[in-house]
Amino acid sequence: MDHRFSEGSNIILDFFSCLDPKNSFSKFYVNKLARLADIYYADFFDNDRGTIRDQLKIYMLQVRRNASFSTCEDVQSLAMKMVQTDKYLVFPLVYKLIELALILSVSTTSVERAFSTMKIIKSKLCNKINDVWFNDLMICYTEREIFKSLGDIDIIRTFTAKKSRKRHLPRNFI
Repeated sequence: MDHRFSEGSNIILDFFSCLDPKNSFSKFYVNKLARLADIYYADFFDNDRGTIRDQLKIYMLQVRRNASFSTCEDVQSLAMKMVQTDKYLVFPLVYKLIELALILSVSTTSVERAFSTMKIIKSKLCNKINDVWFNDLMICYTEREIFKSLGDIDIIRTFTAKKSRKRHLPRNFI
């Protein structure tokens, strides 16, 4: 992991791992989770950063006593259980941490995928592509599984229906 992520990213991943509900929240560590409020300062008000430790402590006491939380296997199931039991209303700061943990992997993966795609498309040979065309290529490459499911005839018909192009496709393509 040290080669894949920076030291700061490793710290954040370690802190978020404290939300793991397995083994009766054995990895739960209030200080690390409270530090996340400082790291994600834009998502928390100043008074939130002051009260989050108390909210985390009370939250932990309640979920360890609540049998329905013992079935949670991951952060996603924990978030769903909080909504089902209305604990997200009682512990909004804890729920906000859980939401941040859930979007972390999505945001990291999508950004990494976009840069990989740019690297493939924007080679030395294709360095003079304009921004609009480059953006279209990025979408096609990134979402290639969707484009594979489309038929060639459908794509050609959609393209020919567009009016904003320099040349028309020959009729025998359609």
